[in-house]
Amino acid sequence: QLQLVESGGGLVQPGGSLRLSCATSGFTLADYAIAWFRQAPGKEREGVSCITSSGITINYAGSVKGRFTISRDSAKNTVYLQMNSLKPEDTAIYHCATLRSRSSCLGSFASWGQGTQVTVSS
Repeated sequence: QLQLVESGGGLVQPGGSLRLSCATSGFTLADYAIAWFRQAPGKEREGVSCITSSGITINYAGSVKGRFTISRDSAKNTVYLQMNSLKPEDTAIYHCATLRSRSSCLGSFASWGQGTQVTVSS
């Protein structure tokens, strides 16, 4: 059964960094694109970043360009989201997800985990 489990969230001051992890199981990670999206209270879901099955990375959100980096370790079945220069507006629950297109970053999300809370506050 396909599973995604996020971890690594927490409370961080503005300007700080966090690295989120997405542990996957039940499928071959190298065959799938994996995305990160976030949802803040009262706001719509927002795609953050994605990595295709071939390792191409894209940022869905222009606001994270130059600050967030997505990467993958297929040997560990884990996808990471390195977040630097965090801002209060980055506060949200962050989820990792598979895509309905399976190997590309196009289209809607298919399955996702419970998420990990990121709070940026002084």
